[in-house]
Amino acid sequence: MKFLITGASGGIGREIAIVLAEKNRGCELVLCARNGEALAALSRELEAKFGARCTVFALDLSREENCRELYAKTKNSGIDAVVNNAGFGVFGEFADTATDAELNMLDLNVRALQMLTKFFLREFLARDTKAYILNVSSMAGFFAGPRFSTYYASKNYVTRLTEGIREELRRKRSQVSISLLCPGPVRTGFGERAGVSFWLAGTPVRAVAEAAVKGMFAGKLYIVPGISNKILRALGAIVPSWIAARIAFSLQNGRVATKTATKN
Repeated sequence: MKFLITGASGGIGREIAIVLAEKNRGCELVLCARNGEALAALSRELEAKFGARCTVFALDLSREENCRELYAKTKNSGIDAVVNNAGFGVFGEFADTATDAELNMLDLNVRALQMLTKFFLREFLARDTKAYILNVSSMAGFFAGPRFSTYYASKNYVTRLTEGIREELRRKRSQVSISLLCPGPVRTGFGERAGVSFWLAGTPVRAVAEAAVKGMFAGKLYIVPGISNKILRALGAIVPSWIAARIAFSLQNGRVATKTATKN
């Protein structure tokens, strides 16, 4: 099989690449992220350990032209699954956080995922063969998130978009499966880039990646790693949204900002 993974240089994306290579020895991997050196190192590791054949693209997918370039260079190349993992967060109260940083986040979390999902979905439907799309959302995608408002909103977009596409595919009886990975805090570098220190240790990234791969191939819509996250999602479905927002604010107060907010 051939897999495309964005945000593959670290965190969940990197670990998903490793799990896929382990479980599909000799597979082809297309790895994309901004950090070309990290991608090259991962490529060498996967080729040496598992015989994976890797192609790397050092691209910043927050730029529209790079999303189009990535697809142009990989379309009709036999990709069987796309993992839209690239993304980041900006922590702080909405009035204080940097506008440019948030718009850049929306370009990556929303616009890049939107484009790559659409481009590859069209290709998969035209081929009319079994294929997979895994969109990485978050537990944040089920809630409002005071002090993390724009990040939560971006993941709500990913969640609702994927749910809508899923129903369209169901009605077509399509062989294409689309899934959502919705982890809570994970032990990655996400907090450092978001400018926040989490008070919870988070789920081990390996456990999240294994759940993601298993759930994707099983055709699950919601992949929610961890019992506590499953309970939280169930409670979120019955608690009024305004109460959930107040609870979320209290939880966010347990997170310590590591960067000074900048207005622009």
